[in-house]
Amino acid sequence: MSEATGTKTIRLAEPEGAATESIADLIRRMIVLLGEDPGREGLRRTPERFEKALRFLTSGYRQDPETILNGATFSVCYDEMVVVKDIELYSLCEHHLLPFFGRCHVAYIPSKKVIGLSKVARLVNMYARRLQIQERLTNQIAKAIEQKLNPEGVGVIIEARHLCMVMRGVEKQQSSAVTSAMLGAFRENKQTRDEFLALVRGKND
Repeated sequence: MSEATGTKTIRLAEPEGAATESIADLIRRMIVLLGEDPGREGLRRTPERFEKALRFLTSGYRQDPETILNGATFSVCYDEMVVVKDIELYSLCEHHLLPFFGRCHVAYIPSKKVIGLSKVARLVNMYARRLQIQERLTNQIAKAIEQKLNPEGVGVIIEARHLCMVMRGVEKQQSSAVTSAMLGAFRENKQTRDEFLALVRGKND
């Protein structure tokens, strides 16, 4: 088993008993503890379905940025801002294992190298498909691009709704969270930062 922190992958020991007990077994026990019958028709295959879904939703643990970005960088004489906006993302809050979802906007200013546009979305998906908090997710995306491209700057903004706020707790259905990571020119230059924000908002003035 591995857990990624930033762009590095750390090997972790498997919990005791993990080799013999599946996620489906644990869910079957949980259903009993909730007061339900895992043997009734509607729930009979739920543990296996849940395990399959959870493994898909956390598939980012079995990926790394080098594999995704390898062979997708190109030498180009271009030094203007590159923006990929409105990337849909779905993740799981590590505090409650409930989904959060929204949009991610990524920008960078190249320094001799650019990256295939679809790879930016794949990078977002990789980090989103882990147990996350939005703040860490935002930073991980920005730092991965910075380390791979060494650009003049990177900016990442995520706007998301969290079901742990919508379905439980304060139950505020219209609430959303916005996080940003600004590196290099995006942090140091207000004009660069303002241009990124205007492009994300759909304004060019």
